[in-house]
Amino acid sequence: MIFVSFLSSFSKPLMMALSNSSWRLLQPSFFLMGIPGLEESQHWITMPLSVLYLFAVMGNVTIIFIIWTDPSLHQPMYLFLAMLSGIDLVLASSTAPKTLAVLLVHAHEIGYTVCLTQMFFIHAFSSMESGVLVAMALDRYVAICHPLHHSTILHPGIIGRIGMAVLVRGLLLLLPFPILLRRLIFCQATVIGHAYCEHMAVVKLACSETTVNRAYGLAVALLVVGLDVVAIGISYAFILQTVLKVPGGEARLKAFSTCGSHICVILIFYVPGIFSFLTHRFGHHVPHHVHVLLATLYLLVPPALNPLVYGVKTQQIRQRVLRVFSLKGWI
Repeated sequence: MIFVSFLSSFSKPLMMALSNSSWRLLQPSFFLMGIPGLEESQHWITMPLSVLYLFAVMGNVTIIFIIWTDPSLHQPMYLFLAMLSGIDLVLASSTAPKTLAVLLVHAHEIGYTVCLTQMFFIHAFSSMESGVLVAMALDRYVAICHPLHHSTILHPGIIGRIGMAVLVRGLLLLLPFPILLRRLIFCQATVIGHAYCEHMAVVKLACSETTVNRAYGLAVALLVVGLDVVAIGISYAFILQTVLKVPGGEARLKAFSTCGSHICVILIFYVPGIFSFLTHRFGHHVPHHVHVLLATLYLLVPPALNPLVYGVKTQQIRQRVLRVFSLKGWI
């Protein structure tokens, strides 16, 4: 209830910004091209994208269900994992349905308000996912460097506050995106060379001054990714320092193995994201269809792989998943 009431407080200014923006348009909608340059292959591309979206929905719903119904998993690591799965569900569902509709049934048109809403959700929840990854790094740091105080430091109240802080940061930092877009005038073509409404792709269509939009977008990207990567790096530097002091190779290996899933998820999220950001801003020689395809995969691959990574590498999750499906097999 707290989450719903808090989120609803942001809906009014967001919808006001979006509705006011529509008066600045001479055309009431945008046209999503899909993946320019690969028009003949788009039907084939929908197959792996559909599989990724199916894996993302099934995997993350399973993770949330298992953690929600098993009191023994109501621990910091798994509660943060449930937050990550919820964010991944929103992120994938904000992108995949419209992208698949564009590529499969050529539903290229998207309303102006719907486009900006999709853009807001994609960027806001990407920021939230980055914040949850920082929280998970903090959990690993406390568990390894201060194991005796883990439950007292990261008690349920603190976990709830961390989750709320991640939510507030994502909403506050990204709410100006649609508000700043309302000052832009789209007086020419409104064709977006993308499979979904991405911030810079929309900004580039404006025929009015966009310096503020570009500067704020760059500042948010550097602030979120930059600070979060530094925080994660510092956490793992302390973890490495502590683990190397542990006597015995087997004990060190066990300590490192507890971080394996988190490190895999970090690489899956940040590496393609940073590459997509750099190619969009500076990769003028990278073919446009390559950038669009990578940007689309960036929003679908992490939500699809995160449950698999934790399901394979985390014994508690793996055991409960097998138990759930074995019970279904007997019914």
